Amino acid sequence: MFNSKKSPAQEPLGSPTVIARGTTIRGDLTFSGAMFLEGRIEGTVRAEGDDASFTQTSQGVVHGEIQAPSIVLNGEVHGDVHASERLQLGEGARVEGNIFYKVLQMDAGARVNGKMVHQTEAPKRLTAPGVNTSAAAAEPA
Repeated sequence: MFNSKKSPAQEPLGSPTVIARGTTIRGDLTFSGAMFLEGRIEGTVRAEGDDASFTQTSQGVVHGEIQAPSIVLNGEVHGDVHASERLQLGEGARVEGNIFYKVLQMDAGARVNGKMVHQTEAPKRLTAPGVNTSAAAAEPA
């Protein structure tokens, strides 16, 4: 009548990473899942996974490159932005650098001081500094 076996609860995909206002991160940052930036990052921001997303509020500031499948910008970015799927620039977005995107949504008031490059294929992933990729390319298939 009563089944003692409980069905396992589906595990959440993970809580979003939040970098709060007043927080500064210096150095490269790699994340998976969702990230929300209200603070400041001085370094490269790199997402792992095809479902990763990076969202920046109007108070958020990035001094460095951003790479993620889905990116929403509402603040300042000083560096290149690589969105392998979708890039959304809110009215408060200020980008000093090139943007690379597959799908772009740009609200009135957003500013880009750099090249806007539409890509039909996902760009090659960035490698961490000091990683030698030439050895893998030299191996026969």
